[in-house]
Amino acid sequence: MSDVAAIQNLVQKRQELKSEIAKIIVGQDAVVDQILLCIFSGGHALLVGVPGLAKTLMVNTLAQALGLDFKRIQFTPDLMPSDILGSEILDENRHFKFIKGPIFSNIVLADEINRTPPKTQAALLEAMQERSVTIAGENYKLNLPYFVLATQNPIEQEGTYPLPEAQLDRFMFAIKLEYPSFEEEVQVVKRTTSNMKNTINPLFTAQQIIDFQDLIRRIPVADNVIEYAVTLVSKTRPDNPLSTEFVKNYLDWGAGPRASQNLILAAKANAAFNGKFSPDIEDVKAVAIGILRHRIIKNYKADAEGITEEMIITKLF
Repeated sequence: MSDVAAIQNLVQKRQELKSEIAKIIVGQDAVVDQILLCIFSGGHALLVGVPGLAKTLMVNTLAQALGLDFKRIQFTPDLMPSDILGSEILDENRHFKFIKGPIFSNIVLADEINRTPPKTQAALLEAMQERSVTIAGENYKLNLPYFVLATQNPIEQEGTYPLPEAQLDRFMFAIKLEYPSFEEEVQVVKRTTSNMKNTINPLFTAQQIIDFQDLIRRIPVADNVIEYAVTLVSKTRPDNPLSTEFVKNYLDWGAGPRASQNLILAAKANAAFNGKFSPDIEDVKAVAIGILRHRIIKNYKADAEGITEEMIITKLF
């Protein structure tokens, strides 16, 4: 199949996938879109929202529709790295045997990742970046495709450990979940308080998803689009000559080079989802907020004046 035909196939499969997910999930269209962009770009996503917004149900539904293995890890203050990665035990022959942890799955939901201390949070780092884990000197490859979706309660809630910047940067997207609209909430209540059952049909194989990820990486990008993405990221850095007074006034720290890479990858996926064979500047803008919001650090002045990350990024356009 040619790349052009493959992109047309992806557009169709994405529509089928969204229809399948809509059997279970009411609304949250933008959230589902960003998660799908992440999966087909080979990235990871951080979902930020209060409890009760169907984050776990959404990920479970996605995993079923994509035909992938799914494991959920509930992060708690006493969770140890071995609870995630796995550990060695002595078998009946007194030989060490490695028992794989829940990280060995295609889709891993790290639920309430900011409820666990940094040592355990860091256990995800190698898996997210290298798609492998090292236990007792042995390296174990993870099954592909591999996707971590972490959920996080808002920082102002008690008993949380904010993720360090190095780990936040590993997430391609930070996705904000908002409360549903009145009409959507009515639909949620109707569905969840009756015997209505919907079956999710798997639409992909693991190999098909890997093939689509390869396809997105092959999509060509014009130099001016890459330069636009790099310029946008450079403008977030207060000490950069390209940054404006607005950025210097309200930001302490800007995004790093990984943001530029992710902007282009996500722009390619966004273009492919819309049946285009090369991304343009509008595709970069379409994904910029989700990719940059967790990579810029506001100062106290921005907090005092109610300036949000989204306002700062939009100003950069």
